[in-house]
Amino acid sequence: MTRYFQPHIANLAAYVPGEQPGAGETVVKLNTNENPYPPSPAAVEAMRALDADRLRRYPDPTATAFREVVAGVLDVPLEAVIAGNGSDEVLTMVLRAFVGPGDVVAYPVPTYVLYRTLTEIQEGVAVEVPCDEDYRLPADDLVKAAADVTFVASPNSPSGTSYPAEQLANLAGRVKGVLVVDEAYVDFAAADALDLARTRPNVIVLRTLSKGYSMAGLRLGFGVGDPSLLAGLGKVRDSYNVSAVACAVGAAAFADQAHKAANAEKVKASRARLAADLAGQGFRVWPSESNFLLVRPPAGDAERIYRALKAGGILVRYFKQPALDDKLRITVGTDQQNAALVQALKGLL
Repeated sequence: MTRYFQPHIANLAAYVPGEQPGAGETVVKLNTNENPYPPSPAAVEAMRALDADRLRRYPDPTATAFREVVAGVLDVPLEAVIAGNGSDEVLTMVLRAFVGPGDVVAYPVPTYVLYRTLTEIQEGVAVEVPCDEDYRLPADDLVKAAADVTFVASPNSPSGTSYPAEQLANLAGRVKGVLVVDEAYVDFAAADALDLARTRPNVIVLRTLSKGYSMAGLRLGFGVGDPSLLAGLGKVRDSYNVSAVACAVGAAAFADQAHKAANAEKVKASRARLAADLAGQGFRVWPSESNFLLVRPPAGDAERIYRALKAGGILVRYFKQPALDDKLRITVGTDQQNAALVQALKGLL
């Protein structure tokens, strides 16, 4: 058979997203960390009001209207914001710009597995630094990796762990290269690292509208950092990477901070109730500052419970890999969805 792919691509393990229900299938979906509440009415109205002629024309190549809203809300210069087709695309820009064959990318594990996939696409060397069972930041070992890019997800997935800005500032001053703080879940956390992006020349903070803003289907995210770093990312950005629809709707969604904050508070309250309910059934529940919980069933039989819940129409996330194969990651849903989960677990346990 003719080989068309580069060898490292042929051998690459593709990123596997969470499963999606089939057409017409009704499930309680608690596996991919979507926000259970609707997006801002202002965003919905912006979508409805979109001039159809904007679909005929190419969009603004740098998503200026969206970036202006972000810059105003976060109090950063316009040049300190870069937009992407989801924050995943900004991750791709980072790897394209800073990593070539043999360059080192380091990150704590377990974490978002796309970091490894994107590193391998660039033929970089992934250095995966294990966390302890409490998911503390292994800062010294990350520094020893001498990486060209260091990723830290805060809050982390799948643990829900958030790292204090002081720890991240210390790490930023010690790493060899660029520190990328992935704040995809920051809207459910008590603090953030945005000041590092404002003040440190080697720090980029990533955010997305997929979680706090209920816009996972829109595919819109952004990075904040030193303008000279972002100018380099702009060189490897796909042309017209943010659609006219995403730019207009995303600008309206991000401007409505009150709606986002209200939904985040509902999620956080439900998170506390769900954590208490699961702990009451004997689960170990790790502290979370995200919109999900990492839990270990009393008997550690996570795969059995995952499959039984799925058979009963409830999807949660199971990772068949070391350090996670006895755990489940459960998205915080509405109180009704969470109650259905808790009731189903009572029968399974």
